[in-house]
Amino acid sequence: MMQAANSNATETIGTRDFVTVFVGETMFGLSIDRVHDVFIPAGVTPVPLAPPEIVGLLNLRGRVVTALCLRRRLSMAPRTGEGAQMAIGLEQGGETFALIVDGVGEVLKLGADTHEPVPINLDARWRDLTLGVHRLDGRLLVILDVDALLAFDTQRRTAGAA
Repeated sequence: MMQAANSNATETIGTRDFVTVFVGETMFGLSIDRVHDVFIPAGVTPVPLAPPEIVGLLNLRGRVVTALCLRRRLSMAPRTGEGAQMAIGLEQGGETFALIVDGVGEVLKLGADTHEPVPINLDARWRDLTLGVHRLDGRLLVILDVDALLAFDTQRRTAGAA
Protein backbone atom coordinates (compact mmCIF):
# COMPACT_ATOMS: atom_id res chain seq x y z
CA MET A 1 0.00 0.00 0.00
CA MET A 2 1.54 3.30 -1.06
CA GLN A 3 -0.02 6.68 -0.42
CA ALA A 4 1.31 10.17 -0.05
CA ALA A 5 1.51 11.13 3.62
CA ASN A 6 -0.44 14.33 3.01
CA SER A 7 -3.63 12.43 2.13
CA ASN A 8 -6.57 12.55 4.51
CA ALA A 9 -6.66 8.76 4.89
CA THR A 10 -6.54 7.44 8.41
CA GLU A 11 -3.27 5.82 9.46
CA THR A 12 -3.29 2.07 9.22
CA ILE A 13 -1.61 0.05 11.95
CA GLY A 14 1.84 -0.97 10.80
CA THR A 15 2.46 1.94 8.45
CA ARG A 16 5.47 4.22 8.68
CA ASP A 17 6.25 7.58 7.08
CA PHE A 18 9.45 8.05 5.09
CA VAL A 19 11.01 11.12 3.51
CA THR A 20 12.33 10.11 0.10
CA VAL A 21 15.68 11.43 -1.08
CA PHE A 22 17.59 10.86 -4.28
CA VAL A 23 21.22 10.29 -5.10
CA GLY A 24 21.34 10.13 -8.86
CA GLU A 25 18.42 7.91 -9.89
CA THR A 26 18.47 5.87 -6.67
CA MET A 27 15.67 6.52 -4.21
CA PHE A 28 16.32 6.23 -0.48
CA GLY A 29 13.97 6.56 2.48
CA LEU A 30 14.61 8.17 5.85
CA SER A 31 12.22 7.65 8.75
CA ILE A 32 10.32 10.91 9.11
CA ASP A 33 10.76 10.94 12.87
CA ARG A 34 14.54 11.37 12.33
CA VAL A 35 14.20 14.31 9.89
CA HIS A 36 14.19 17.80 11.43
CA ASP A 37 14.83 20.09 8.46
CA VAL A 38 14.97 20.16 4.67
CA PHE A 39 17.04 23.00 3.25
CA ILE A 40 19.46 24.14 0.55
CA PRO A 41 23.01 23.98 1.94
CA ALA A 42 25.01 27.19 1.63
CA GLY A 43 28.30 28.48 2.95
CA VAL A 44 29.90 25.10 3.61
CA THR A 45 33.34 25.46 5.18
CA PRO A 46 35.72 22.54 4.44
CA VAL A 47 37.33 20.77 7.40
CA PRO A 48 41.01 19.84 6.92
CA LEU A 49 41.84 16.14 7.41
CA ALA A 50 38.15 15.20 7.74
CA PRO A 51 36.97 11.83 6.39
CA PRO A 52 36.02 12.04 2.70
CA GLU A 53 32.27 11.83 3.41
CA ILE A 54 32.42 15.01 5.52
CA VAL A 55 31.80 17.91 3.15
CA GLY A 56 32.44 20.49 5.88
CA LEU A 57 30.60 22.62 8.41
CA LEU A 58 27.69 24.97 7.82
CA ASN A 59 25.51 27.34 9.81
CA LEU A 60 21.90 26.27 10.26
CA ARG A 61 19.93 28.89 12.18
CA GLY A 62 22.88 29.74 14.42
CA ARG A 63 24.05 26.15 14.97
CA VAL A 64 27.25 24.70 13.55
CA VAL A 65 26.25 21.59 11.62
CA THR A 66 28.43 18.82 10.17
CA ALA A 67 27.61 18.33 6.48
CA LEU A 68 27.83 14.72 5.32
CA CYS A 69 27.61 13.71 1.63
CA LEU A 70 25.29 10.71 1.22
CA ARG A 71 26.81 9.96 -2.20
CA ARG A 72 30.30 9.63 -0.67
CA ARG A 73 28.99 7.78 2.40
CA LEU A 74 27.49 5.13 0.13
CA SER A 75 30.62 4.95 -2.07
CA MET A 76 28.72 6.10 -5.15
CA ALA A 77 30.28 7.76 -8.20
CA PRO A 78 30.93 11.52 -7.97
CA ARG A 79 28.13 13.84 -8.99
CA THR A 80 28.20 15.01 -12.60
CA GLY A 81 25.33 17.53 -12.71
CA GLU A 82 25.41 21.18 -11.73
CA GLY A 83 21.91 21.44 -10.21
CA ALA A 84 21.31 22.60 -6.66
CA GLN A 85 21.74 20.00 -3.95
CA MET A 86 19.47 19.63 -0.95
CA ALA A 87 20.19 18.82 2.69
CA ILE A 88 18.26 16.87 5.29
CA GLY A 89 18.76 17.93 8.92
CA LEU A 90 19.23 14.95 11.24
CA GLU A 91 20.12 14.71 14.92
CA GLN A 92 22.23 12.05 16.56
CA GLY A 93 23.49 12.11 20.13
CA GLY A 94 22.75 15.81 20.59
CA GLU A 95 24.68 16.79 17.45
CA THR A 96 23.05 18.07 14.25
CA PHE A 97 24.07 16.75 10.84
CA ALA A 98 23.18 17.92 7.33
CA LEU A 99 22.87 14.98 4.96
CA ILE A 100 23.65 16.30 1.46
CA VAL A 101 21.58 14.64 -1.29
CA ASP A 102 20.84 15.33 -4.95
CA GLY A 103 17.13 15.84 -4.34
CA VAL A 104 14.24 15.40 -1.93
CA GLY A 105 11.01 13.73 -2.95
CA GLU A 106 7.72 13.29 -1.19
CA VAL A 107 6.79 11.78 2.14
CA LEU A 108 5.41 8.27 1.70
CA LYS A 109 3.23 6.31 4.11
CA LEU A 110 4.21 2.67 3.61
CA GLY A 111 2.86 -0.52 5.10
CA ALA A 112 4.34 -3.91 5.82
CA ASP A 113 2.91 -5.27 2.57
CA THR A 114 5.65 -3.59 0.48
CA HIS A 115 8.49 -4.05 3.00
CA GLU A 116 11.18 -6.65 2.45
CA PRO A 117 14.39 -7.40 4.36
CA VAL A 118 17.71 -6.21 2.97
CA PRO A 119 18.19 -8.15 -0.29
CA ILE A 120 21.20 -10.48 -0.39
CA ASN A 121 22.23 -8.92 -3.73
CA LEU A 122 22.24 -5.35 -2.40
CA ASP A 123 25.65 -3.70 -2.77
CA ALA A 124 27.83 -4.87 0.14
CA ARG A 125 28.82 -1.24 0.89
CA TRP A 126 25.15 -0.48 1.60
CA ARG A 127 24.04 -3.57 3.55
CA ASP A 128 25.10 -2.36 7.00
CA LEU A 129 23.52 1.04 6.38
CA THR A 130 20.04 -0.17 5.43
CA LEU A 131 17.02 -1.48 7.31
CA GLY A 132 15.27 -3.02 4.32
CA VAL A 133 13.55 -2.06 1.09
CA HIS A 134 10.07 -1.30 -0.20
CA ARG A 135 9.04 -2.32 -3.72
CA LEU A 136 6.95 0.49 -5.19
CA ASP A 137 5.48 0.43 -8.70
CA GLY A 138 8.64 -0.81 -10.40
CA ARG A 139 10.98 1.20 -8.14
CA LEU A 140 12.96 0.17 -5.13
CA LEU A 141 13.02 2.39 -2.04
CA VAL A 142 16.10 1.60 0.06
CA ILE A 143 15.41 2.46 3.71
CA LEU A 144 18.50 3.91 5.38
CA ASP A 145 19.47 3.24 8.99
CA VAL A 146 20.19 6.78 10.22
CA ASP A 147 22.06 5.54 13.31
CA ALA A 148 24.43 3.42 11.18
CA LEU A 149 24.75 6.17 8.58
CA LEU A 150 25.93 8.69 11.17
CA ALA A 151 28.18 6.23 13.04
CA PHE A 152 30.92 6.30 10.39
CA ASP A 153 33.59 7.57 12.79
CA THR A 154 32.85 4.84 15.33
CA GLN A 155 33.18 2.16 12.64
CA ARG A 156 36.60 3.47 11.59
CA ARG A 157 37.88 3.50 15.19
CA THR A 158 36.65 -0.06 15.72
CA ALA A 159 38.29 -1.23 12.49
CA GLY A 160 41.54 0.53 13.43
CA ALA A 161 41.62 -1.07 16.86
CA ALA A 162 41.29 -4.61 15.46
